[in-house]
Amino acid sequence: MSAPDQPWGVYVHVPWCIRRCPYCAFYVEVDRGEDQRPYVAALQSELELRRVDFESLGPPSTVFFGGGTPSRLDPQLLARLVQAIRPRPGAEISLEANPEDLSVERLQDLRQAGINRLSVGLQTFHQNFARILNRASTVARAREAIKAVQDAKFSSYSVDLMFALPGQSLGDLEVDLDAIEELRPPHVSLYGLTYEPGTPFERARARGRFVEASEELWRAMYDRIAERLRAMGLRRYEISNYALPGHESQHNQLYWRDHPYLGLGPSAHSYAPDRQRWHNVADLSRYLTVDDPIAERERPSLLQATTDRLISGLRGFEGIELRAIERWGVTLARSEIARLRSAGLLASDPDRLILTDSGVPVADAIAAHLASAVSIDAPTR
Repeated sequence: MSAPDQPWGVYVHVPWCIRRCPYCAFYVEVDRGEDQRPYVAALQSELELRRVDFESLGPPSTVFFGGGTPSRLDPQLLARLVQAIRPRPGAEISLEANPEDLSVERLQDLRQAGINRLSVGLQTFHQNFARILNRASTVARAREAIKAVQDAKFSSYSVDLMFALPGQSLGDLEVDLDAIEELRPPHVSLYGLTYEPGTPFERARARGRFVEASEELWRAMYDRIAERLRAMGLRRYEISNYALPGHESQHNQLYWRDHPYLGLGPSAHSYAPDRQRWHNVADLSRYLTVDDPIAERERPSLLQATTDRLISGLRGFEGIELRAIERWGVTLARSEIARLRSAGLLASDPDRLILTDSGVPVADAIAAHLASAVSIDAPTR
């Protein structure tokens, strides 16, 4: 049985957005002013249905409202959900927000609802690229929103930065980095643009309207961002996340450290203490009407679970403790680990698997290589 004080988190998916971003492949619905109360009631029903799967762990240590655009949810309904979840005292309670929603009054309401950390979807401070990304907020409004967040004195906040945008140059990127240096957020999350199947951006690339950034330009942008953020005092603690000490996302670290989490809402994923996994239907109408919204449930094989652990764990810059993997009944070929260390892709720490700066751009390939060197010592966990 898991220890009662083991960290775990609750993720709540809020599907509404004011408009669809052309690069986004997440499950979202355009906000048409629907009554949000039935949805919140359905979330509460799912929460009660799933409590038994996590009750051995005690109250959750983090709550994360993602989406979609959770800042479009009525703060009174947010407060009702926080109270229903019953997080631990001092829990990190995060909410993704877009700048156009962050008036001074709304920020006060969010704090009163229990939110203590914001993740602000800025993406870019360059107006031309904001138009390409179909952002609802202007760059000027985005700056105002960040200053309002700073004045509201949340425990922490983060801003998102996208790069490798269509037609973006290194010089264009400096506009974003200069703005971040001016505003000095305590946390920055990076998103290199990917052309996800089924999105307008992917169709535009297929028609030749957009040209994907070359591997060389992508790497040059990533390295330049890393250089600038480090100079601002932000420490890289995960491949795509930088923070001042004490401002790291506790919720996201649950994923990288192989801790359980409960996902509520359409398309949400869960990972139970017994290592079962499931994901919900990606359909709001069905979610509101079915007795149980799970679309698929599985218990991955030991090899698949180890592969997933390598992929997620290598993202964090504390790496993976080798003994934690071996306690599952798994052995990693030490000769392959030594080979990756000799190539400068893994750090020399004998007890942990930690990426070097050279290993970061090929993290998934390293994880796949290590997974191919796994031998199973026990038939079950």
